[in-house]
Parts: sequence; structure tokens; C-alpha cells
Amino acid sequence: MSLYKNLFKQTAIYGLATVFPRMISFFLVPLYTEMLPKEEYGKVTVIFSYMIFFNVILAYGMETAFFRFYNKESDKQNVVQTAMVSIFFSTILFLIPALLFRQTLADYSEIDLQYVNYTIWILALDALVVIPFSKLRANQRPMRYALIKMGNVTVNLLLNLFFLIGLPKLAQPGNFLSTIYFEDFQIGYIFLSNIISSFLTFVVLCPDYFKVKWKLDFALWKRMMRYGLPILVAGIAFAINEQFDKILLGKLLPDSIADSEVGIYSACYKLGLFMVLFRTAYTLGIEPFFFSHADKENATQTYATVTKYFVIFGSFIMLGVIVFADLFKMLMIRDSSYWEAMKVVPLIILANFFLGIYTNLSVWYKLIDKTHIGAIISIIGAAVTLALNFILIPKYSYTGSAIATIAAYGSMMLISYFMGQKAFPIPYDMKKIGGYLGLSIAFSVVSFYYFRENYFVGVALLLVFLYFIYHNEKDTLLRILNRKKN
Repeated sequence: MSLYKNLFKQTAIYGLATVFPRMISFFLVPLYTEMLPKEEYGKVTVIFSYMIFFNVILAYGMETAFFRFYNKESDKQNVVQTAMVSIFFSTILFLIPALLFRQTLADYSEIDLQYVNYTIWILALDALVVIPFSKLRANQRPMRYALIKMGNVTVNLLLNLFFLIGLPKLAQPGNFLSTIYFEDFQIGYIFLSNIISSFLTFVVLCPDYFKVKWKLDFALWKRMMRYGLPILVAGIAFAINEQFDKILLGKLLPDSIADSEVGIYSACYKLGLFMVLFRTAYTLGIEPFFFSHADKENATQTYATVTKYFVIFGSFIMLGVIVFADLFKMLMIRDSSYWEAMKVVPLIILANFFLGIYTNLSVWYKLIDKTHIGAIISIIGAAVTLALNFILIPKYSYTGSAIATIAAYGSMMLISYFMGQKAFPIPYDMKKIGGYLGLSIAFSVVSFYYFRENYFVGVALLLVFLYFIYHNEKDTLLRILNRKKN
């Protein structure tokens, strides 16, 4: 049981590092939706969507490769320096051409040149801290990891508040602040806040670059690249699944409504925050855990148990968020003109839950060093995303995008399960997992689409679901309680 306690402890701390930034979204989403028209918020969303793609490309699977080889190789320092040298020079190779051809990038993406400049620098700074952050996780230093991550988002939040709210009020003719205040520059200030916070994060972590010998073990690097490049392909496919719908909405809808629809959809998409943060925090804690316990006795049973409890917690979170979704929308999205996209919120939450289950199921191909299978599965998911978006967006707008997202993640989850059981059997308790998942989906549908904002019914469904969990897991719970007493 100490194994699970250690996992829970690390996941809790990583969760803090994830929950805190996501909680900042509670402030940023209302801020952006109040300060920016829907069309402008849509433009910001599209830029961030492009950034997700380039973040994946600039990491090129090196983060996951680092974890694998750090646990596998005896010379861990050699793994650290090889990964860091690789990321450093690849970032420079991106930065110089990107700055030289920034006008071409601006023309192609239809994004203002000044925003392209900001984006390039943010991407470079974020890429340079990938391995230092991974090193903290591999060395099981979650507290330092959490503090740096939390510091980054705190600075970003404070700068957003200063630039968007404080500066317009404080900038008076003749004082210093008037020299940095520009009207109608809200989007620019958003990205300027990101640059400053990313730079400060780099300053904190850059000493790691001075602690390594600037020597690249080419043989090791080739093995890490062979392992990591399929992860890159999978990452690009994931980026398509998570972000390309916003880009396609802007491209496939008429110009008169495109930015507005993107803004509305993106704002309500944020209500999937709780499932996203649960999934992300879990992933941060579970990936090093999977690798470090691969050679332990009964490892497959451990993976099966962890997956079951992920589904239990995830099912409860999904049902709770959907029951109270209309309360959350008033906290996060105060402009009621954005609320018309609320109908897709349950689909987005369930889609993110499917993605979390897929993360659990994907352990098998990582442990047998066949990451190319993950790339293939992700490509299938991306193909589903693209095909359904192209088919459904012209007719159903962002509802089509939500349907595409849940179809993509659902198909990836099922494919990984069936392939994994053949290549690396894990004794999942499918009866209980299916029961928790199916009941939570059924209760969510009833609550949101038939008794929406009827909290007597919603809370009753939550309590029934909690009893169902207790009834099925009481033996385990009692065993844990008895151990604590002893």
C-alpha cells in the first residue's frame, strides 16, 4: 500500500503545480472574456493553438525519452547532458530561421507580425526548460517543480492584471507608465505577460545548463531520438486532437462569424478545466511511476489497480462538474453572450476523461519500447478529428468539433486497450471499470440534458454514485482504515 501512498503523494504535489495554473484560468478567462470582444478572444485562442503545435515540435519527444533512458542507463549524468545539449541547439536552430522568416509566418498564419514575434520568443524560452523540468520530476523533486510552475503562472496572472486593468487607469499624460501604455493593445499585453513569465522561469532553471559538460553522446542521442521521434508524431497528432478544431473553425466557417464562434467555443471549452487538470496532474505523476516500477513484482496488477481508481475518481469528477456546470459558467464566463456553447460542455469533459483513460492504457507500448504504436494510434485519432471536423463544422459549427473530439479520444482509448491486451496483457477489472464509467455517463446525461440546473436531482445522482462506489470498494476502504489503526 506504501507504493500507492507514494504515487498519491507525488500526484498530489504535481497536481498542485497543475491545479494552481488551471485555477489561474478562473481569473484569466473572465478577464479575457470581459476585456476582449468574442472576435478578439477567438484570435488569441487560435494563436495559442498554433503554439501548442510548435511546443510539441520543439520538444520532439525528448522529454519522454529522457525519462526512459534516465531510469534505464547507469550513467544518468550522460543522459542529462545529452538531452540538454540536444534541446539547446535544436532551439537555436528554430529561433534564428523563425526570426528571419517571421513575416512569411505571419502571412501564412494570418496573424499580426508583432504577435508572431512574441510567439517565437515564448516558444524558444519554453523549449529550453523542458529538460530542467523533466530532471526535477525524474529526481522526484515535485516541490521545487511545483514552486517554479506556480511562480510562472503567478507572474503571468499579475502582469495580465496590471497590463489589462491597472495600466489603463494609472497611465497619465507625462508619467512613466504612459510611455508603455498603448490603446487597443490588449492582445499584445497578453503575450508580453507570457514572454516575461517564461523568461523568468528560464532564469531560474538555466543554472542546469552550466552544470553539464557540453558534450553530446552521439550513440546515446541516436537511441533517444529513435525512442522519442514516434512520441513527436504522437504529440503532433495529440495537438491536432486538442487544438486543431479551433483553427479549423476559423478556416471553415464564414469570415463574418468565424472568430466569434471560435471565441464562444473556446470559452465554454474551458469548463472542462477540472477534468483536464485531474488528467494532467495524474499524467505528471504516473509516467515516472510506470517506468520506475516496470521491473517490480506484480507490476501489471499494480497498473490495473491504478487504472481502476483513476476511473473511479475521474467518473466522480465528471459527474460533479456536469451537475454544477451552470454555476461554474457564472464564475468563469460572466458575459452571457458566450453561454450558447454550453451544450457541448459534457462532450468536452467526457472526451478529456477518455484521453485520461487512454494515458493509463498506453503504458504497455512504452514499457516494451514500441512507442511507434502510440504514434500510429494517435495518427488514427488525428485522422478521425480532421475528417469529422471537415464534415461537421460547415453544418454544425463548434458542436461538430466537440463530437469530433470525443470520437477521436474514444477510438484511441478502445484501440489501445484491445492492442495492449494482446501484446502486454494487464488484468484490468473491466466489470467495475465499465460499471463506474457507464453509470457516470448515464447520470451525466440525465442531469444535464433532462434536469439541467435542478440541483435536487443532480446532488441526488451524485450521492447515489458515491454509494455505488462505496458498495463496490468498501472492502478495500476498510482494509486501508484497519492498517491505519494498526
